[in-house]
Amino acid sequence: MRGNGEAQLSYRLLLAVDIQGYSRRDTREQLLAQRQLSDALDHAARGVGLDRAAWDKQVGGDGELATLPEGVDPAPVAGDFVILLDEALGEVNQDAGRFRLRVRLALHHGTLTAGPFGPAGDAPIVVQRLLDATPLRRLLSGDAGRDLAYVVSDSLFDDVVRTGFCALPPRDFQAVKVVAKGTAFRGHIHTGRAARRQADADGARGGPASRSAPRHARVLTLPALAVR
Repeated sequence: MRGNGEAQLSYRLLLAVDIQGYSRRDTREQLLAQRQLSDALDHAARGVGLDRAAWDKQVGGDGELATLPEGVDPAPVAGDFVILLDEALGEVNQDAGRFRLRVRLALHHGTLTAGPFGPAGDAPIVVQRLLDATPLRRLLSGDAGRDLAYVVSDSLFDDVVRTGFCALPPRDFQAVKVVAKGTAFRGHIHTGRAARRQADADGARGGPASRSAPRHARVLTLPALAVR
């Protein structure tokens, strides 16, 4: 991401994920949670035609901040990927021991540039602030039956979820405003339940969510989204 000897801005889709209650696990349980989350993310990515090996990842013990390749179609990531991740978590938790694998997930698209300690710019800050938002944490902690708490940025919601190309309908999101360090961040939390089962139910009724398989996240020859 460098040009003419200077740092160059890039417009990308960012994904941040974090494991709930990670610090309460012992070392063996932490390693298990890391492997389970990595496998679940791999499964969801493959389901929309993406390879996580191509993602630029900044990892921590309890999650990661990932910058997806340039030109990735955001609609399947914002919809089908999330549904598949939720399904994978549900499968993992069928045989959960002392701890279930429950995670928070945030998506945003915006500008960034590469840095020695990870991506720099507004986009990484926005996605991390939304991931740490109190309403998102409360959604997960207050609902014992939920494995995934998911939020998208305001701009991603307007540009992608509202279009109808996303597998998750706009009506299942609730707008939130988060103030962190004197700055307001706006997003939309997915409050719907059992995404795939709801999609299947809609399809059985002849609703718009009916389809036989997830759409793949195409890598576009032109930028998927214009800089706002």
